[in-house]
Amino acid sequence: MEILDFIVQISFIQGLILIIGVILVIVEMFHPGFGAPGITGAILIIIGIIFIASTFQQALILIVLVLAILGIALSIILHSATKGKLSRSSLILKHSQQKSTGYIGMEDLEFFLGKEGISYTVLRPSGVVDFDGVKIDVVSEGSFIPQGKKVKVIKVIGRSIVVREI
Repeated sequence: MEILDFIVQISFIQGLILIIGVILVIVEMFHPGFGAPGITGAILIIIGIIFIASTFQQALILIVLVLAILGIALSIILHSATKGKLSRSSLILKHSQQKSTGYIGMEDLEFFLGKEGISYTVLRPSGVVDFDGVKIDVVSEGSFIPQGKKVKVIKVIGRSIVVREI
């Protein structure tokens, strides 16, 4: 009977704050991202509990109630995600960064192929070459190349740039 009296005493605004907080946390569960709805929802839940509960027992009841609702929502979301029914647009990136559309990864050094530069250090066979102010670690084709000599990139294998003296 005490719980029923407690629920009747809740004003419209206090209940609305708590309900909006729960809804925002559930929205964050469905569309994970920056976290603004989740953080705002958590703050509203805390404010709602503070405004509604006048005793520790009432606060504890509200916390258990909110956690039960969020737990049920999370189990529904996880069940939907495992069955493939959850909207994939919010969980999976659809666009890929491809070389043909202009994206170049940090590890892709193909654009150095054919470029000429000056050996910044001695290449025995590895060293540093200056390509128009950009200093890159390179490997010579196998021969010794002194410092200050002009070199050309003949092949790129992953992160390894192979040069030959001109």
